[in-house]
Amino acid sequence: MYSEMKLQENLKKTKHKISILSGKGGVGKSTVAANLALKLSMNGKKVGLLDADIHGPNIPKMLGIEKEKLGGDGKTIQPVTVASGLKVMSMGFLLESKDTPVIWRGPMKMKVIQQFLEDVAWGDLDYLIMDLPPGTGDEPLSIAQLIPKSSAIIVTTPQDVALLDSRKAVSFARKLNMNIMGIIENMSGLICPYCGKKIDLFKVGGGENAAKDLGVRFLGRVPIDPRIVETGDSGKPFIASYPESKSAKAFDEIVKKIEEIVKAK
Repeated sequence: MYSEMKLQENLKKTKHKISILSGKGGVGKSTVAANLALKLSMNGKKVGLLDADIHGPNIPKMLGIEKEKLGGDGKTIQPVTVASGLKVMSMGFLLESKDTPVIWRGPMKMKVIQQFLEDVAWGDLDYLIMDLPPGTGDEPLSIAQLIPKSSAIIVTTPQDVALLDSRKAVSFARKLNMNIMGIIENMSGLICPYCGKKIDLFKVGGGENAAKDLGVRFLGRVPIDPRIVETGDSGKPFIASYPESKSAKAFDEIVKKIEEIVKAK
């Protein structure tokens, strides 16, 4: 049974709660969420990563922990911890197999998200990063209602179709009184694996222009690197595998901006 007091008590030691949103699927939102959370933890921060995509929980595979099991004492759930100290909770840990679908309506999804927030032993955290499914449906709405005045980062790609939906995500966050930290432009050009030059596959700059139009911060752009796909599929986080790459350095700069924003509060 949902208890607002219990939820607030469980999260009171979490300093910053940040939802990673996108207006549409396919923009690399989970990849961005996983790498941001991991980078923050590698920087010495205490970080939790909540995979709130109930129907498509991909975070465990991306971090190479899909075979891990949750612990608990009957009252609390112990999240899975990766080498950097990052604490992770996902519906993926609760499924019988990777092929098991979650066939739930809205109320069931809201209930499990409540449980992830109330019953998981997050402990003391500097950041709780929440990877939400695309769009403005049940899961993003649940998080916004359960954690009033939490922060939001919107992930988009440069092409017009993605930008149209990302603008809706910004409007969604504003209507629910979320603190919009800014927009990240993902897949911003392809880094050629042979010559190292950038190819503008999906155009460049659309995310920055949208941020200016909407009056929100532009946090940075992350170029496409074919190795991001390889590391995500193999469970070896990209920023840890290729820290000197342009894409990893882009994540570094975005994390610096996030830390500057929270320090200025």
